[in-house]
Amino acid sequence: MPSSEAVPRGLGACRSSGALAGMLALVARLLEWLRSLFWKEEMELTLVGLQYSGKTTLLTVLASGQFTEDMIPTVGFNMRKITKGNVTIKVWDIGGQPRFRSMWERYCRGVNAVVYMVDAADIEKVEASKNELHNLIDKPQLHGIPVLVLGNKRDLPGALDEKQLIEKLNLSAIQDREICCYSISCKEKDNIDITLQWLIQHSKSRHC
Repeated sequence: MPSSEAVPRGLGACRSSGALAGMLALVARLLEWLRSLFWKEEMELTLVGLQYSGKTTLLTVLASGQFTEDMIPTVGFNMRKITKGNVTIKVWDIGGQPRFRSMWERYCRGVNAVVYMVDAADIEKVEASKNELHNLIDKPQLHGIPVLVLGNKRDLPGALDEKQLIEKLNLSAIQDREICCYSISCKEKDNIDITLQWLIQHSKSRHC
């Protein structure tokens, strides 16, 4: 006949293993919380492109989720920090007017990535935008820095899609670095999520 202690002993073992699992889960949550406090990731990037392409608007949408119709173009440069989860993104927003384009290279040195904004609906400026992009990344000091090309204003009629942007900007000729191209709309918030994912993937701890 089984001992009368057999059943209680079994229950006791179940309770012990359950308590152990609960304790391990608690420890795991505590470690994750500590990681979020002390093991933050960060990146630094430079946002460039011709004037009125939507650079400052993109920063506003990334930071607040809000689209503002009448943004004032950046004069000179502006620096903003955007925090998403454990990633802090330090962004240099450089003016796109001709007199400021000579500054682009200086602010692109040593960053994790360059984000190049194009007004995909302004067909007349695409050639100028292509020339400025290639002039920038041809600088020896910027060799190897990843480039994210964003064709903004896809919500407007006649805007170039990703395939057309790649062709018009001759992106296939860029072989010395990682380059990616997305068609986005700051106004409609189209593809802002994948843009943010790309930026987070290029944070310092991931890129090193």
